[in-house]
Amino acid sequence: YLARYADNLSKELPRIPPVKKFGDFQAFSTADRKLADLHINYETVEPYQVDIEGGALLLADFTDADYRVTQMKFASKADKTRVVYNHKITMSGIPLEAYDYVVNGKPALEWVMERQAVTTHKDSGIVNDANLWATETMGDASYPLKLFQRVITVSLETMKIVRALPRLDIQILNK
Repeated sequence: YLARYADNLSKELPRIPPVKKFGDFQAFSTADRKLADLHINYETVEPYQVDIEGGALLLADFTDADYRVTQMKFASKADKTRVVYNHKITMSGIPLEAYDYVVNGKPALEWVMERQAVTTHKDSGIVNDANLWATETMGDASYPLKLFQRVITVSLETMKIVRALPRLDIQILNK
């Protein structure tokens, strides 16, 4: 399906294909509703419980400045289960399966790592600071950290739903 409809999927919302069995249609319809709810309400899903090196209890004593992120990165190129959030926070225990959910050719988690940062547009000099968004718009300095954890949950749940779908048996419709 992804190969056959790749061109359309890059331009428009996916559609439920005409399948041969009603039960398959129901499975795709149910999955569509679950995925829509999960993706629309991603900010309310339970953050995935990663291990915070040094202990999660230390987060209770953090100030807003302790959550400041400039650029998340992998602790090492070979290990995607550990992400350095900032000089005080390193997350570990990130399931590799969470990287299976890919958006526009890149795992969703890597999109978060790239976007939840401080960047300066080289031509205009405009600074895009995820920390300002977190504090001014979301009212929570830990928002980038929680977002990363929520995207782990969304990625895992998305792949669970997708993998549970029946094998696609497309009915060819005559025009």
